[in-house]
Amino acid sequence: MELQITTRNDVEVSEALQEYLEKKIGKMDRYLPTIVEGKVEISREGTRRPDQRYSVQVTLDSKGVLIRAQERSDDIRTAVDRVVDVLTKRIERYKGKLYDKGKGVSLARQGTTMEEQEVETPRRIVKDKHFLVKPMPVDEAVTQMELLGHDFFLFTDADTDRINLLYRRKDGDYGLIEAEHG
Repeated sequence: MELQITTRNDVEVSEALQEYLEKKIGKMDRYLPTIVEGKVEISREGTRRPDQRYSVQVTLDSKGVLIRAQERSDDIRTAVDRVVDVLTKRIERYKGKLYDKGKGVSLARQGTTMEEQEVETPRRIVKDKHFLVKPMPVDEAVTQMELLGHDFFLFTDADTDRINLLYRRKDGDYGLIEAEHG
């Protein structure tokens, strides 16, 4: 597996840390041999909580299927260990989904809630992302959304060739918004 390591906010990767990353993240292809690439982003964040000082985000590419996890800690190695644990669980869930396909296995997470903010501040766009919208069936989009750890996923439905938005509802089920041209 090819591993790319990037840093932000004055984080330096020592040779020992690079070897540690290659050892821990490199073993992910034992669990899923189709992983061809891994991207690691390490950043230092100016938070008030020292236990969330370092952020490690890892994205694995398994022949076009992306598996992503992000964890924070006061130590880079601890954050790496945590992100490896999350990735391992997501890979196991993905492999179980592949083997149990058609048996009605649900990947819905329970207990997902969002806290409401009382402060009314004007909202602005702070991040802009561009990505390729691939055609895929709805069940594959659900799997991809779960592997990325997102609450929504934009994709092109392979059957209708229309853009759809898949999202996780508060009750743990999924919702699907289908675009119509008019």
